[in-house]
Amino acid sequence: MRFGSPEYFWFLLGLPLLVGFFIWSYQARQQAFRRFADSALARRLAPGASLSRQVWKWTLVLAALLFLVLAIVQPRFGIRMEMVERKGVDIMVALDVSRSMLAQDIAPNRLERAKHEIGKFIDLLRGDRVGIIVFAGESYVQCPLTLDYGAARMFLDAVTTDWVQLQGTAIAQVIGQSTAAFRSEGHKHKVLVVLSDGEDLEDGAVEAAQKAAEQGVRIYTVGIGSESGVPIPISQGPGSVVYKKDRSGNLVMTRLNPEVLDRIARESGGSYLHAGLDLDLTRVYTEIAQMEKKDLGMNRMTVYEERYQIFLLIAIGLLIVEFFLPDRVRRQGEWKGRFA
Repeated sequence: MRFGSPEYFWFLLGLPLLVGFFIWSYQARQQAFRRFADSALARRLAPGASLSRQVWKWTLVLAALLFLVLAIVQPRFGIRMEMVERKGVDIMVALDVSRSMLAQDIAPNRLERAKHEIGKFIDLLRGDRVGIIVFAGESYVQCPLTLDYGAARMFLDAVTTDWVQLQGTAIAQVIGQSTAAFRSEGHKHKVLVVLSDGEDLEDGAVEAAQKAAEQGVRIYTVGIGSESGVPIPISQGPGSVVYKKDRSGNLVMTRLNPEVLDRIARESGGSYLHAGLDLDLTRVYTEIAQMEKKDLGMNRMTVYEERYQIFLLIAIGLLIVEFFLPDRVRRQGEWKGRFA
């Protein structure tokens, strides 16, 4: 069994509170009645009063609320097969894993924040295929194009700066690999999203973007980090951090280099997002979502049947029974006179 809105199970915490309220209200009524008359007179004034009947009515109300909550959480069981038409675009996400991405001008560091935002970006996708490339001085396809967003997230979570040993920013190679990875004869529906601080860019990136544009690849570049420059941590110990230094012993500073990233995006018909210290890929997704979608074919999908109606009907039935169940028990007694 699955649930469409499991967060509403929290409503079940109100049932014990309701039980306590019923007990408190019954005791309060009894105390008020005893102040009005003694127990013998009270039994004569209310001969049909029945505690067991009250308990039954309370039980019915509680059971009705229980089934109402079960209806609200949208239980789903029983499956059927459906053919679903998929439409979307192919998106390759290229993530810079060079050492400069360990800079901590974005908490906890550039790389971890970029991974977090890419994960949120993947969660926004609806029917689009997504793949992941990691790069520094060279690039590797970490995850080929897939509709399995869960698998893409798993590959993303495993990424570290140790995945690529050769340092640099080989965006030209990334663009070439991405163009080949699309494996599409069309000249539409192909997007490359590059997240990098743009440092140590190798030659040929702009020319590679022009060739990609001829193949119908639209490139969005996202600049990460501060332009003012921050040191690069290379190791961390308890209470201390060691930063990268050059041969002269000076701190090596890493700075966002937006100019080339901007040119790469413009050459391919995409756009450059100056994220800086406020990385958010929502704007990139918004632009991609407006692109023309291609037909990705029909997929057979397993669909779980909605069964909330059963629990809703049970809840309504219990409330109807509680409504017509009288509070008092009918008792017939022999007339013994007015003053008996």
